[in-house]
Amino acid sequence: MAKKKNITQTKLISFYMDYVLTNNHAPKTVYAFAKDNNFEEADFYSNYASFEALEKSIFKVFFDNTMLVLEKSEDYQHFDARNKILSFYFTFFENLTANRSYVVYALKDKGLKSLSSLSSLREAFKNYIDTLDIETIDIKEPRIVKLQDSAKQESFWIQLMMVMKFWLDDTSSSFEKTDIFIEKSIHAGFDLMDIKPLKSVLDLGKFLFKEKMQ
Repeated sequence: MAKKKNITQTKLISFYMDYVLTNNHAPKTVYAFAKDNNFEEADFYSNYASFEALEKSIFKVFFDNTMLVLEKSEDYQHFDARNKILSFYFTFFENLTANRSYVVYALKDKGLKSLSSLSSLREAFKNYIDTLDIETIDIKEPRIVKLQDSAKQESFWIQLMMVMKFWLDDTSSSFEKTDIFIEKSIHAGFDLMDIKPLKSVLDLGKFLFKEKMQ
């Protein structure tokens, strides 16, 4: 009898991706999946509660791999927020492209079901956005600051989903149109968030208010 394999999350993900791409559907049971890949069923449950949990972890792994690459880059550490997120996008989509067959299987034409697969990625990405020094209007009211931060996170998440949808539909060589879309969408997003003109308007308003009060 062949010796049972020492199983890890990385191996489970590899086995799972290979299975769904070969069969075009998820394994029927954890028992059959474990038997086919020569490991103990209990080892699966030591890592994941279900296939759904494993699916959610895959896109989080793509995110983690992206961050590992970026954190090793000395240049990245000195980038401003705009260039940091551009670097994130290009590196993240390199990871997706390396695993495009699985990403298409998991997301293409899956509708709301695909959102569940992206839930762990969504949480990690929103936390990442919080680490970037993205300038916002300085408001002292804590409740408004919380709403402002939440809106910032959600707007970037929606933008990432738009780029992923564009990439899934992109038929250009080496997905060069996606690269163009990334640059244009990130620059447009930051330009729309440029608070300097708004600050000037607020400063003018404060000045006029003070003048009238004198």
